[in-house]
Amino acid sequence: MVNSPMSGGGVRRPAIPVSVAAGLLGAGLWWRRNPSPCPYSQRFWVELPHPSITRGRLGEVLAPRSGERVLEVGAGTGYYTLPVARRLAPNGRLDILDVQQAMLDHTTARARDGGLGDIVVPTRADARELPYPDSTFDAAFLCTTLGEIPDVDAALSELRRVLRPGGRLVVGETYLDPHFVRATSLRERAERVGLRFNRRSAGVAGYFARFLA
Repeated sequence: MVNSPMSGGGVRRPAIPVSVAAGLLGAGLWWRRNPSPCPYSQRFWVELPHPSITRGRLGEVLAPRSGERVLEVGAGTGYYTLPVARRLAPNGRLDILDVQQAMLDHTTARARDGGLGDIVVPTRADARELPYPDSTFDAAFLCTTLGEIPDVDAALSELRRVLRPGGRLVVGETYLDPHFVRATSLRERAERVGLRFNRRSAGVAGYFARFLA
């Protein structure tokens, strides 16, 4: 019987081949240069825990209240959707917007199962052309989504338009995302379209930034 090579008391695992590592790096660079949403078939990526931009911290920064109307752009499979919807109940409304119908179907099904079917309202649309009238929302948020939008400035301008005067916009970004938007760049772009920086909540792996309309 041949023993496996040991190192430090454990089985030595084969290193990742250079070709595989290069392929992963190349894919990450391509994705960085070609913004696009995570496909529904790869939704496990958006369902992983989000260090530093946790659901609890989002609740503190966004501060949703019962009776408000709030917009989530890029809801994915509902990682942040359901906790926010619960805080808006029983009289509030959470509009969720995504370009993928499969993501919307997934999240609305979860909302129905959680007794939040009357709170969560889905819309399939592009963040660069939001299908809502001016001054519709008390607040809006998007997490690990802004960098996936081909025209970030257009999306921020639209978010500014649909927020009521004094409305809150919260953007969550994690350094682990290939589409990560730097805090300094976000602030410059947001202020250019008329949003006022209000506060930032940062951790070791990401941050939330809040702006006011």
